[in-house]
Amino acid sequence: MPDSDIEAFIGSLRFERSMAENTCAAYARDLRLFSKYLKKRGISAASDVKREDIAGFLGEERASGRKSSTRARRTAAIRMFFKFLEERRYIRRNPAALLDPPKKGKVLPRVLSEEETFRMIDKVDGTDPRDLRDRAMLEIMYGCGLRVSEVCGMKVEDIMADGELLRILGKGSKERVVPIGKAAGRALTVYLASARDVFTKGDLSVSHVFVTRLKKPFTRQAVFKMIRERAVAADIAPERISPHVLRHCFASHMLQHGADIRAIQELLGHADIGTTQIYTHVDAARFGDIHRRFHPRG
Repeated sequence: MPDSDIEAFIGSLRFERSMAENTCAAYARDLRLFSKYLKKRGISAASDVKREDIAGFLGEERASGRKSSTRARRTAAIRMFFKFLEERRYIRRNPAALLDPPKKGKVLPRVLSEEETFRMIDKVDGTDPRDLRDRAMLEIMYGCGLRVSEVCGMKVEDIMADGELLRILGKGSKERVVPIGKAAGRALTVYLASARDVFTKGDLSVSHVFVTRLKKPFTRQAVFKMIRERAVAADIAPERISPHVLRHCFASHMLQHGADIRAIQELLGHADIGTTQIYTHVDAARFGDIHRRFHPRG
């Protein structure tokens, strides 16, 4: 398949559907991998692709032990790509029209206990600018349940209501407002008042909240590196932690303390309640204990 067709499709996802950049990048990789598979079989034009070619590619993915979630995403990318070509009338027949995506296996999110989470955050108790910045970032990620892209994209103007609310631009450019808890609010206030200027060097044109010593916004990789470094200092194995694990901790710990599942859905910015309900499985052992303790015939 021509790279120009793939680029046109990815452009439509970015600018017409406002799809997240990470999703666009993943779909582009998936389609280039599929294109490579086709070229090995002498197929270079999208109009020559048949349903059997797609099935063959997905079959190889399954046989190689690829995760069901990855196969589901690649199937979705192929389906959307050929639908795009059909709508633009680049092809007359859509070979992916009747393609069914593989079912995703239910993977329970990894979480730290409350004690471990608090220990990691509280370990960052220094007063130098780097410690104040990292403490504020950790408190905000855990206190607000942010995605790593959302904490990287935070701007000063997004802090509202005297530091009590935070405006978030999430997946698909969907906006939500979340409360900033007391601990996160305190850490953020101290950082903004006494440390951020060290990193921005007084440059008022810098709008992001969390910046590096080069006045640049944090990247996903830099946040990942920081959080693992802080975990090791708290005697937590680095492979157990990531920015997304902190987001899982936020949801799981809120649920443990009695928060409504739909409230958690809104705070996380999940479009589908089914995505949020995975946390009820994480806490299944606790629910079982409650049932045994309080049900009259338990």
